[in-house]
Amino acid sequence: MGDDAKVFTLAQVSEHNDSKDCWLIIDGKVYDVTKFLDDHPGGDEVLLSATGKDATDDFEDVGHSTSAREMMDQFFVGDVDVSTIPKKTTYAPPKQPHYNQDKTSDFIIKLLQFLVPLAILGLALGIRFYTKST
Repeated sequence: MGDDAKVFTLAQVSEHNDSKDCWLIIDGKVYDVTKFLDDHPGGDEVLLSATGKDATDDFEDVGHSTSAREMMDQFFVGDVDVSTIPKKTTYAPPKQPHYNQDKTSDFIIKLLQFLVPLAILGLALGIRFYTKST
C-alpha cells in the first residue's frame, strides 16, 4: 500500500457490485472482497449492500476487531479519488412554524388593556360594597 497505489473513482468502484465482482470503499481505500463473500461472518448480503458507496460508517458501526482490520490488507486494490464521493449531508431537523412574537405581544397588550380597567373597576366596586356594609 505505497504511493504507487492505483486510484479509482466512485463510479469505477460501483461497477464492481455483484457476487462475482465485489468492491468496497472503506476509509478512502478500495477493497476487492469478492473472495471473502462466503467467509464473511455477517454474510455476503452485508458486503453486497455496501458496494458502490463509501462503506466506512457501516464498517465502523459494527466494531470490527483488530484481526479483521489486518485482514483487509490482503483485499486492498487501491485508493479512491475522494473528490468523486458525495459529501455527507448532516441531519437538519424540520423547520418549526415561525413564532411571531410581535403578534403575541400585541395580543397581550390588548388583553391587558381590557383586563386592567376591568380589575380596577371590580376592585373599586368591592371596596365600595365593603365600606358601605360596615
